[in-house]
Amino acid sequence: MKLALASISYLITVFALVLLAIRVRQLIAIYKKQQPDPTRSNDKSARFKNMLKEVLGHTKMLKFTGTGIAHWFVMIGFGALFGTLVTAYGQVINPEFALPIIGHFVGYELFAEVIAALTGVSIVTLIGIRQVTRFRMLNRFSGSGMGKAYYVEATILAVVFCVIALRGLEGALAGETSWNWHYAISWPAVAAFNSMSTASIESAIVIVATLKIVVSMTWFIVIASNLTMGIAWHRFLAFFNIYYKRNIDKPALGALPEMLSKGKPVNFEDPAEDDVFGLGTRGDISWKGLLDMTSCTECGRCQSQCPAWHTDKPLSPKLLIMAMRDHAMAKVVETENLVGENAPIDLDVLWSCTSCGACVEECPVDIEHVDHIVNMRRFQVLVESEFPTELGGTFRNLEKAGNPWGANKQDREGWIAECDFPVRVVSGELPEEVEYLFWVGCAGAYEERAKKTTKAVAELLHMAGVNFAVLGKRETCTGDPARRSGNEFLYQILSQENIATFNETFGDRPKGKKKVVVTCPHCFTTIGRDYAQSGFELEMLHHTQLLNTLIKEGRLKPSPHKSDKKLTYHDPCYLGRHNQIYAPPRELLEASGCDVEEMPRNKERSFCCGGGGGRMWMEEKIGTRINLNRVDEAIDTGAQEVAVACPFCRIMVGDGMVARQSDVEVLDVAQILLRNVKS
Repeated sequence: MKLALASISYLITVFALVLLAIRVRQLIAIYKKQQPDPTRSNDKSARFKNMLKEVLGHTKMLKFTGTGIAHWFVMIGFGALFGTLVTAYGQVINPEFALPIIGHFVGYELFAEVIAALTGVSIVTLIGIRQVTRFRMLNRFSGSGMGKAYYVEATILAVVFCVIALRGLEGALAGETSWNWHYAISWPAVAAFNSMSTASIESAIVIVATLKIVVSMTWFIVIASNLTMGIAWHRFLAFFNIYYKRNIDKPALGALPEMLSKGKPVNFEDPAEDDVFGLGTRGDISWKGLLDMTSCTECGRCQSQCPAWHTDKPLSPKLLIMAMRDHAMAKVVETENLVGENAPIDLDVLWSCTSCGACVEECPVDIEHVDHIVNMRRFQVLVESEFPTELGGTFRNLEKAGNPWGANKQDREGWIAECDFPVRVVSGELPEEVEYLFWVGCAGAYEERAKKTTKAVAELLHMAGVNFAVLGKRETCTGDPARRSGNEFLYQILSQENIATFNETFGDRPKGKKKVVVTCPHCFTTIGRDYAQSGFELEMLHHTQLLNTLIKEGRLKPSPHKSDKKLTYHDPCYLGRHNQIYAPPRELLEASGCDVEEMPRNKERSFCCGGGGGRMWMEEKIGTRINLNRVDEAIDTGAQEVAVACPFCRIMVGDGMVARQSDVEVLDVAQILLRNVKS
């Protein structure tokens, strides 16, 4: 029997490892066939350090604290228990086998038992969490391959059982009669096996060791037979996906990636006939994009935070990535479309995204969902001309009037006439004494509610003695609505126009003297981060950052009077998740005498207002309205006011309050500060 079991153990191992090696080579070959992406090879040491920090520190997983802790022990157990597998290969031949040198060292044996026990407890915890979660509405596992997950979990449980059983049999074979540190956790098993004969114990060791090997190698065979089994493959691919993430030390948010064709930025002034415009077919997927898709664990953390999914839209970031993965790995022609009728991804899925970044923020393996969605939008707009009809009007307004509303460019300075203090408008190079250029933005110039924010900021700057100026009619849209909607060509036109204006305005000033303050986080992101891809950089400040600095410097003196109104604050996605600015607005509100009653979803997990990603100019026809979901949460706090720091958020939250017939007032942080300073 011993010879037969040893033969089975070694034969299945050879078969499993050969099959796995073949599949890994095939997977690498598939990656190599995809579009190149040379932007991932910079600063290797920083990438490696960040990968170790994210993996060993479980920085993303610990946002789901209980799950994160349990998953950490399971991850550690996967590698730390390797020695017990090696031992099993010796035990199928000689039941008394132990690893050389460390095999009977009390430190190693105690370590192996503790890790095995914690891995067992942790996997049972994760199974329990899965069972509880799957019965909730909008559960994050909806659509995941549950059978695959149960198989992986059962494998881990079986391995843990084998480790503890083998430790008990080893102790019984050694003749242990009392508890000691060598068998600190497995002692009950030792005691249970002590009544067996030596021959029976040896036979049991061979059987359990064989079982451990067969279970482990079967797992390799199963995953090698299924390249789309992300719940298993992520154990190997996550390290690489995190290493090659777009932004080394933060999520792939903020600026969108350049539109690459064959690994090079597209030259929009003279595009080549064979240029790849966005992501339309399997062949257009980059190797990093495919790595994203095959790394997906199907855990649904992205889905659990997605505003589209929470409001009954067809978009789930998880299901989108799974659909792209299954399509990319299937045996289909390279030119088969990803999006459209009879394609893996429906048009309604693609256009439901607000680009809020909640999915990217939550993903434990740093999948770049928003990048893929925008790249698919680029293909639909630039190649297929297939996009929501409302965007056609928005694009025309941007082309002809330089703003998404189509308002007259001559009216950009209209808000200035409503101010009772001077506002300088520069028509050429910025005078040396002007410290800040105030970029008003389209909403801040035209939309009545946003204009109140513009005037409040301008008045506060005036009161603080800040020498600032505006561009007036020389401003045009930054291109954010066009770019996030996939119209990269129009974005390039608008951005180059603005860059030329900035160069004329700032002249030869060094970067540290090119200071721009904005009230719109979308302008903040596009000018401050997207424009850098064109080689243009300046110092961008959101108005909450500058006003907060002016208070700390004593140039603005808030009243010590406490507000008698209960207030909650809504984090804009493009200020918070996309730029990690959370403290300045809250510090300003505190300085204004306000006590902030936080909504349950705040900061990194703030819920979108529904206006990003071009959705501001699209009708929300599917499911319930995103802004109503957020407004209900704000109303439930009992707040009398909602503070915002983005004109899009102000419009969406304000409209939501009207729809709910609520008397809760929506104000920008700057208005609240101005009210306090004047009190």
